[in-house]
Amino acid sequence: MLDRKFVRRGLFLVFLILFLDIMGIAIIMPVLPTYLRELTGADVGEAAIDGGWLLLVYAAMQFLFAPLIGNLSDRFGRRPILLASVLTFAIDNLICALATSYWMLFIGRVLAGISGASIGTASAYIADISDDSNRAKNFGLIGIAIGTGFAFGPVIGGFLGELGPRVPFYGAAALSFFNFIAGLFLLPETLDRANKRRFEWWRANPLGALKQMRNYPGIGWIGLVFFLYWVANAVYLAVWSFVSSYRYGWSEGQIGLSLGIYGVSGVLVTALVLPRVVTRFGERRTAALGLVFCALGMAGYAAAWQGWMVYAVIVATALESLVEPPLRSIASAHVPPSVQGELQGALTSISSITKIVGPLIFTQIFGYFTGPAAAYSFSGAPYALAGCLIVACLAVFLLRVRPLSRKASQDGVSKPPQA
Repeated sequence: MLDRKFVRRGLFLVFLILFLDIMGIAIIMPVLPTYLRELTGADVGEAAIDGGWLLLVYAAMQFLFAPLIGNLSDRFGRRPILLASVLTFAIDNLICALATSYWMLFIGRVLAGISGASIGTASAYIADISDDSNRAKNFGLIGIAIGTGFAFGPVIGGFLGELGPRVPFYGAAALSFFNFIAGLFLLPETLDRANKRRFEWWRANPLGALKQMRNYPGIGWIGLVFFLYWVANAVYLAVWSFVSSYRYGWSEGQIGLSLGIYGVSGVLVTALVLPRVVTRFGERRTAALGLVFCALGMAGYAAAWQGWMVYAVIVATALESLVEPPLRSIASAHVPPSVQGELQGALTSISSITKIVGPLIFTQIFGYFTGPAAAYSFSGAPYALAGCLIVACLAVFLLRVRPLSRKASQDGVSKPPQA
């Protein structure tokens, strides 16, 4: 059993890394419409589509390279992969801050996508130091880090955006460099040598990693649930700022405030509600409850024709933050410790596909329903579609997904070769 002080230190540091990474992403969201319009001269609808293409190239690179990153972390450990990811994210933001054309933004997005988002390796890191009694709670730290990052990031980004649309990108780069220095000196390794395995190229690609996951019963259905859930949730990153600017006439500061309150609500639910609900109802029922509130939230955002209604929906449907921690815990229990990095790499590939599909769909829908060719102007259309996807996700989850203890997963699969 791992030392409790070691576990607490590891959890704190991986939380810090995720928090600063997410804040670095969220800090630029309030200024993205203004920045893209300034860089391209496009109107808000065309700028939303341009933003969708940026998300697509990032997600495409992540889809291609996430399994490689996951397999490398199973071979060499979590620490070096996390540090490389954080450093590359800093370089990406610096390039975006210095960009003089729309195409320069693609260079930064390609680099960030190749490095792999830190959340995949961070999830494997948490799985390394967790067991059946605390896994869902520990995975809740990911939700807390994301929520806290989204709480502070947009507010800071909105404030910095008043100084100029490029300033938040410099802020994000500075946060990432600090993140890298802190991790370099303080982050411990969690993957034991006994659980390291050989690196195999045939598994280090999207198709190989996804095919390998078929060896673990039930993972395929969990992957489909994640796919539908992540596609739907891509609506927030894709069009929240654009809908708020178009529908309510919000400034960068107001957009940042709304995202900050959304983030705070997620943090409170994950930190205070999740541990109690999981203990009482179990992982499966907790995830199902979160999906119900997620569907209600999408419907609420679609129907919110006045700005104050957005805040009412955020508060009323905050329990949507219950979804991902128990889902990740259920998935983690289906594979042995030596495959956690590969699992998280496969999940990151699935997430990357949704970041390609989701923003393209939602920005195109927003652009159409706010453009001159639309038979009916409805800027809430992206949220309505996202709500339908969540309903489908809930149906698959209830009909096909069952929890599995880590011991059962180890008993039911063969162990991979060791390093």
